[in-house]
Amino acid sequence: MSLNEFQSEWMPRFDDYLYSELDACVPAQENLHKAMAYSLMGGGKRIRPLLVLATLSLADGEITDGFAAAAALEYIHTYSLIHDDLPAMDNDDYRRGRLTLHKVFGESTAILAGDALLTAAFEILAESTAISADKKIKLIGLLAKASGPNGMIAGQMDDVEGEKKALTIEELKQVHEKKTGALIRYAVTAGCLVAEADEPFTTEMEEFSRHLGLAYQIHNDLKDVVLDEAETGKTIHHDAALNKNTYPSLLGVSGAIQELNSVIGQAEGCLDRVALSYSGAEDKIDVFRQLMDYVRI
Repeated sequence: MSLNEFQSEWMPRFDDYLYSELDACVPAQENLHKAMAYSLMGGGKRIRPLLVLATLSLADGEITDGFAAAAALEYIHTYSLIHDDLPAMDNDDYRRGRLTLHKVFGESTAILAGDALLTAAFEILAESTAISADKKIKLIGLLAKASGPNGMIAGQMDDVEGEKKALTIEELKQVHEKKTGALIRYAVTAGCLVAEADEPFTTEMEEFSRHLGLAYQIHNDLKDVVLDEAETGKTIHHDAALNKNTYPSLLGVSGAIQELNSVIGQAEGCLDRVALSYSGAEDKIDVFRQLMDYVRI
């Protein structure tokens, strides 16, 4: 199955689930609901939930069993973008080709909408009837770790503090292992957990996700300097204006592209090993191979 076929079959159903959970979580507060929906349903590639569902498929799991884990992850990701765009953080005016949430609804509502998405994520997981209590406990713990002070938030803090000094390339990788990579790794781990995949499969796919997360960040840094605003959907050259440490600033554009291609190659090596080791995986793994096209320059 191709990536487009998988997306066409599963992502509209997932989006319906995503929005229905928003209605369930926010039944009464109309303005809060509108603000949350503005960012949650405002486009984007849905890479993280796609990874959850595609991993489930690859591991021969029931794809709909992963909807709660995928939705919780997308809620967390969306909250992080809302807060990242705030004036106190990156002060971005545009996201996905539209005004950022605080530019439309105001800063206080944006903060509350982000807070609500964060907490609703765990409500969705806790109340899911598709997965066992044991799995829910593990998923909640893993998501808290990936998104909190041992994961994304730690990476964000490192990123803020890193603006005051020049980082080495290894230090920058460590920042993004947490800031970007933690949630991408969670996506694959969650899919493996729900599908009850064996340990060798899980280990190989988690290694793939580590490389994908790094490639995703290098690609994101490169977009800021080599693409225009129409292509990126957000303000360009923003990282340079904030004196952020990025792969192009440390390695140059050509060096960053070379690093990106190297990381993509390592990710593809993981996929090759999975395809060789598991009968029937080759047909389903094309989704992941084609997903790598998102991070090429």
